[in-house]
Amino acid sequence: MSTVATNSAATRPASAADGDDRVAMVEAINLSKFYGDFAASRDVTFTVNRGEVAAFLGPNGAGKSTTMKLLTGYLAPSAGTARIAGYNMATQRLEGAKHLGYLPENGPLYPDMTPRSLLRFFGTARGLSKAQLEERIGVVVDLCKLGTVIGKPIGKLSKGFRQRVGMAQVLLHEPDVLILDEPTAGLDPNQIREVRETIRRIGETKTILLSTHIMQEVEAMCNRVLFINEGRLVFDGSPKDIAGNERNLDERFFQLTR
Repeated sequence: MSTVATNSAATRPASAADGDDRVAMVEAINLSKFYGDFAASRDVTFTVNRGEVAAFLGPNGAGKSTTMKLLTGYLAPSAGTARIAGYNMATQRLEGAKHLGYLPENGPLYPDMTPRSLLRFFGTARGLSKAQLEERIGVVVDLCKLGTVIGKPIGKLSKGFRQRVGMAQVLLHEPDVLILDEPTAGLDPNQIREVRETIRRIGETKTILLSTHIMQEVEAMCNRVLFINEGRLVFDGSPKDIAGNERNLDERFFQLTR
């Protein structure tokens, strides 16, 4: 396992104006979550720096979603610390949330709304002014390529388009960090391609942590791999490093989960 870099002694919150590309934007410091005797996540420690697109890889039930919920402040850790852009998500969650866009596996979409009305709803809830909101809707609709469906009911859209609506929603307030839980789950090959392209475009300017159990997702989108198994981090390195001597990435996945 590669050495895991941490930044547990951050003296001030990171900001989008910082010039150092090595600024830690996502920090997990000995994060653990227990349900009785069961450890959903145990002593997970890693850092994702500005500009990285990191895959949070592992089998189903490995602890990926739990760890992501700890990082976003959705769950309180049993032990350890989660920071987003330098903010402790246990004690500074509202400040941290301003820098965070979180898309769970089944995002909060309302089928009777159109993408436009949904974006206006969430933008208003986040306190964006009318002028800010209209400007940001234009930006995210273009980035996520929603122009052809902007006025259609979300319930009538394909799952690929719904995923793009979800990503547009989490991008609306210009967060520095995106946490995406299984963004291509349940999509057909064409929809997967579309969502991957969207994530690559977003990754040019954002820090992204996305969970998956599909090794090919790593090759397609990511420059960093974090592999979790049975609640513990078992690998932290580059996509090239995780492949090792194996040409078949599925075989490497099997090795790490045995």
